[in-house]
Amino acid sequence: MTFLDKLDAAWAASGSLLTVGLDPDLSRLPAELRGRPDAVLEFCREIVDATAAYACAFKPQIAYFAAEGAEEQLEAICRHIREKHPGIPIVLDAKRGDIGPTAAQYAREAFERYRADAVTVNPYMGYDSVAPYLDWRDRAVFVLCRTSNPGGSDLQFLTLEGEPLYLRVARLTTQVWRERADALDGQLGLVVGATFPDELAKVRATVGAGVPILVPGVGAQGGSVPLTVQAGLDTRGTGLLINSSRAILYAPGEDWRAAAAAAARDTRDAINAARIGAPA
Repeated sequence: MTFLDKLDAAWAASGSLLTVGLDPDLSRLPAELRGRPDAVLEFCREIVDATAAYACAFKPQIAYFAAEGAEEQLEAICRHIREKHPGIPIVLDAKRGDIGPTAAQYAREAFERYRADAVTVNPYMGYDSVAPYLDWRDRAVFVLCRTSNPGGSDLQFLTLEGEPLYLRVARLTTQVWRERADALDGQLGLVVGATFPDELAKVRATVGAGVPILVPGVGAQGGSVPLTVQAGLDTRGTGLLINSSRAILYAPGEDWRAAAAAAARDTRDAINAARIGAPA
């Protein structure tokens, strides 16, 4: 099964384009978990179980685990997702960006240690920073294209031969690099922030259908769900992994598990409502 096969199945089974981000901040964990050596694992495991019915993917952000020396807990969380929710892909948000043997080791980390289905990669060093990941034919790489932070414009809006750099990255990734690697459908995707829906629409128009786009920036960062869906949906009515992390993980409520589930359900429903009104 290719990554796109698994993602297509997850979109269909869940009826959702929502990706739940796992960014466990120790200072924001429920009081009952604070001070426990397995706090990160327990929190994320409960969040996963509470939100799985509303998600098409989970996206653990590796920095939140590595900073606490909790990589083994991340391994356990990924294992829990595979065992209890095997149809839901894991996108490891690592934003690696090296080349050669070093990039090959980062690929092993993502795909062998954590057994993620996909990983985020920084393309600043060109094709060489992406190629080692493509040796895993059943996995995928999401290349940073138009990021959700305002400072991304410092580089991503630079013009090359009349074309902004982020669109050059989109074309290189999905056309030139895909052909060079003989990549499978959906093996190369893009990261485009919900905070820039106009740019998201231009990226979708450039790459067409069949290219999955990971979209951070809704929820705590303020990206618009309706504008994101209108801009990024492909002709199949899918094509997006719309991520929300903090707005779900730390949703207010006495029962944090129920609050996370409700926030995930509401986000999924808002996405689906926008899908109904989106142009075909």
